[in-house]
Amino acid sequence: MSEYHIPVLLHACIDGLDIKPEGIYVDVTFGGGGHSREIISHLTTGKLYGFDQDEDAEQNIPEDPHFVFVRSNFRYLSNFLRYYDVDQVDGILADLGVSSHHFDNSERGFSFRFEEGNLDMRMNKKAGMTAADVVNTYSEENLANVFYKYGELKNSRRLASGLVKCRETTPVTTVASFLEIIKPFFGREKEKKDLARVFQALRIEVNQEMTALELMLQQALKVLKPGGRLVVMTYHSLEDRLVKNFMKTGNFEGKSEQDFYGNFQTPFRLINNKVIVPDEEEQERNPRSRSAKLRIAEKK
Repeated sequence: MSEYHIPVLLHACIDGLDIKPEGIYVDVTFGGGGHSREIISHLTTGKLYGFDQDEDAEQNIPEDPHFVFVRSNFRYLSNFLRYYDVDQVDGILADLGVSSHHFDNSERGFSFRFEEGNLDMRMNKKAGMTAADVVNTYSEENLANVFYKYGELKNSRRLASGLVKCRETTPVTTVASFLEIIKPFFGREKEKKDLARVFQALRIEVNQEMTALELMLQQALKVLKPGGRLVVMTYHSLEDRLVKNFMKTGNFEGKSEQDFYGNFQTPFRLINNKVIVPDEEEQERNPRSRSAKLRIAEKK
């Protein structure tokens, strides 16, 4: 197995799942298989289904009778569970962060550190539009919306306008050509942070990450058994807000509904009222963990 990335908050995730040796579990973000291997080690007659849409993840599949790999985006969670004759599961784990494997692969275009790469950013290399497609074909208004909504960039309109002007003469196809256009829009003091936001916004749009997350969470609620655990790790405020609202209220707006007696209606019981974050030692050892937030809920 190649080193994909070090699993974040490994023990907190495993504790959160409250694994039963005979239980059925799903790791919807298999990646390097770090979390999956640990889950498997707790199973005797149970089963773990690991989802990943990236073909690179297949090199990390463990040879274990308790494990089934599903080459798919987690938005199709319930479809594939039905295919394997699984009605309900005891726990679902989602580590929503992009693995260091993707950031460190210059050919995939996920990071502004590798200027020689193509502007791609697809998690599934065989499907859908690339980041270059978004940059070169979206209208100025749509581009601005992507940068504002998913990157929370205040200069999104100027950024979009600049890109549209530049692409009229030469299509933007590489990370280097993209950076050449967008760098002048950001001050030197916060350049890295702002560039990271631009790349995050494009990546979310290319992979339709927020839509996929909503679909997965809705399906997770349906396939979890009563008492089943939902364990989700987020890395930016957009996903964290969605997950937090869904766990608290069962909807993405965070609207609490009350019954006739004034009791709040929610499908989950929060296991950790306060979000779990990595300690200083883990953050030092694994920089990827610094923005991680872990939330755990149990289906009522």
